[in-house]
Amino acid sequence: MELIYQRCCGLDVHKRIITACIRLLEENGSIHQETRTFDTMTRALLEMADWLAAAGVTHVALESTGSYWKPVYNILEGRFRLVLVNARQIKHVPGRKTDVKDCQWLAQLLQAGLLQGSFIPERPQREFRDLTRHRSQLVAEKHRAANRIQKILEDANIKLASVASDILGASGRDMLRALIRGETDAEKMADLARRQLRSKIPQLRPALEGKVTEHHRFMLGELLHHLEYLEGRIEEFSRRIEEVSRPFAPAIAQVATLPGFDQRSAQNVVAEIGADMDTFPSAQHLSSWAGVCPGNHESAGKRKSGKTTKGNRWLRSALSQSAWAASRKKNSYFQAQYRRLAGRRGKKRAIVAVAHSLLTIIYHYPLGNEL
Repeated sequence: MELIYQRCCGLDVHKRIITACIRLLEENGSIHQETRTFDTMTRALLEMADWLAAAGVTHVALESTGSYWKPVYNILEGRFRLVLVNARQIKHVPGRKTDVKDCQWLAQLLQAGLLQGSFIPERPQREFRDLTRHRSQLVAEKHRAANRIQKILEDANIKLASVASDILGASGRDMLRALIRGETDAEKMADLARRQLRSKIPQLRPALEGKVTEHHRFMLGELLHHLEYLEGRIEEFSRRIEEVSRPFAPAIAQVATLPGFDQRSAQNVVAEIGADMDTFPSAQHLSSWAGVCPGNHESAGKRKSGKTTKGNRWLRSALSQSAWAASRKKNSYFQAQYRRLAGRRGKKRAIVAVAHSLLTIIYHYPLGNEL
């Protein structure tokens, strides 16, 4: 194989140890190879970085092993050209699996230019992305808590959800707090309804007549407290995201103008892809990376499967949510596209197609400029 880089290193990263192999192309054409093992403490990582620098290493490859690669990447960033690779793309010959063999194989593949690096954004975007991802997890947990509250109400035969569209609105929460305090008079609880819900007081009275035990009150109290705690954390993260995302504000504002997007969903998308589309060679490449386009599996001239790849699950989730909203915008291209595909391909495939279209539009318009 033709050697592309003269001085390389492969790192086999684990929780407690890192095995490093430097591979150097000498002037006479021979290959010098040296392997060392380091622990993962910060002092050892700095020692490893100095060893690589003293050897004249320019390119370093490491596997994306869980979250263990992150501290290594942070310390080596700026001193070497780093290539983070997916473990499934560098399978070794069966029967030769050791840490030393792994790092040597990594170094050999890197020196031959056969490794395809993962997309690793700059540190400000990585921090922005960490915040939006954690907020998404908090929002998902909030929905789970709301579902648990509904489950307890059903167990107590309180049919509030059959009358009120949102049991966790202002009226619903007042009624829940009354239940938790021990209130048993359905008429008094129904009278807590506000605004438009007051027109449904006659339906609320029988709906609030159930068999609520002390156990139900305890569970409702704990779940409501947990829900309110999560809402507070979500608000705190949202404020922090507003501060961190200021450099990306023009891109976020532009994405938010697209059908199906609001401020939060635009933040989630920009946090994943950034504002510089030059990072991705084409819209097709970006769509494949996001997992919203058909996959390729062809053999002997026959197409075996076209299912989408896993891609970036955070980006795919954000796009899918926006696609559902865009497909309901009247007289829009996205609504027409969804209806055209949903009947013959199914609703889920249609949503993925709408998500693909949205991402293609985002790619082709330089973020930060007006659409």
